[in-house]
Amino acid sequence: MSETTPGATVPEPAPAPSGRAVPRFAVVLRTPARAGEPLFARAPKAWQRILPHVVVAVFVLSLMPVTIAVLINVYGAGGGWAGALGVAQTVPLLLAVTRPLPAWGIVLSADVVGAVVLTHADGVAGQGWPWPPMVIVGYLVSMVCLGLRESVRNLVAVWLVTGAVGGALELLRPDGVTTTTALLFILAGAVLALTGALRGLGDAQQRIVEQQGISEAERARRTLLEERARIARELHDVVAHHMSVITVQADSAPYRLPGMADPVREEFEAIAASARESLGEMRRLLTVLRGNGDGPGGERAPQPGIDRLQQLVEATVRAGQPVRLSLAGGAAEAVPPAVDLSAYRIVQEALANVVRHAPGARTHVSVTLHADELLVLVVNGPAPGAGPALETSGTGHGLVGMRERVRLTGGTLDTGPLPDGGFRVAARLPLNETAEDPS
Repeated sequence: MSETTPGATVPEPAPAPSGRAVPRFAVVLRTPARAGEPLFARAPKAWQRILPHVVVAVFVLSLMPVTIAVLINVYGAGGGWAGALGVAQTVPLLLAVTRPLPAWGIVLSADVVGAVVLTHADGVAGQGWPWPPMVIVGYLVSMVCLGLRESVRNLVAVWLVTGAVGGALELLRPDGVTTTTALLFILAGAVLALTGALRGLGDAQQRIVEQQGISEAERARRTLLEERARIARELHDVVAHHMSVITVQADSAPYRLPGMADPVREEFEAIAASARESLGEMRRLLTVLRGNGDGPGGERAPQPGIDRLQQLVEATVRAGQPVRLSLAGGAAEAVPPAVDLSAYRIVQEALANVVRHAPGARTHVSVTLHADELLVLVVNGPAPGAGPALETSGTGHGLVGMRERVRLTGGTLDTGPLPDGGFRVAARLPLNETAEDPS
């Protein structure tokens, strides 16, 4: 069963193996869903969501004073220009967490202005130009934010613009400087490629997770439909029996009741013809429900009921499962066929689950009549622990089938684990056959 099964406790989620740490982290790096949404905004943990803001803030607070000091002390720039450039080249990085493309544009513009200003600085000879070291660090921070957010086309465009701007500034290169145009171009390309790949991996992992959710929902729906079809096939025999009885009674009425008037005789013949036609339609419907491999030549045995519960329990006991049955006298004769079949199948499925999931557990089956309801109760204790469970997971049909059978009769079902480690299945099946609409 896909849900909690008799005798089986709900397992705690197993810790994910260390090999799945990278895929989980990649999902955190996925592209934000909406414009203006911060990086890591949909990460599962709070510290992951605030991490980009903290990291960028640390870089800004570190780079701003360093940039100002280097421009003044190393490059010989004026204090006013140094302060303005230090702010313009670092503070916009705070915007890169939510809107990296505009932040990149501001930073690049400030870096270009700084390169032009440094062409006239007293100490520029022998230093890196047009991109000083602190400019390169800040620019790479913006590249990381871009790579985790933008599309591949935008990343390629940013990289090419970086190279083109650096190449254009080479026309203004002062004498004696060490050019850093190629260095930034190569580093920016490497960072964009790496972060873009990580972002793509995160997107792929997220799509896998979404597809798994869709597959699980489809599996649950398929299980439900299969169980409904199986129940319909079983109930066919019950309905077919009644239709056959109607046909026989209508056909034999003229012989059992001599002296019947002609109009009455014709009425009985019409009833018999309608019953035979309905029975044929039901057989064709059953052929559709059974599908391949389970056509008219399939199982023809009568459907079981409450009167066969004793045989079911004896067979379970012979399999090594201690089971005790309490069956109300006359219950088999007092219930309608649909309730009779549903009660048997509920007990059968519950006992099968005990054998699979709690072998050796003491089990009590109780079937009683109360007013206008049939009460079915299957309770098992915890497994003795001498042997492992035959199954740790199921097909998903168990509780689904029970619910559909109970819903068919208009009853209620209560299932769940017990404090001592056992399990309880309780069904109330009304005898008035007020079933719910199966649609």
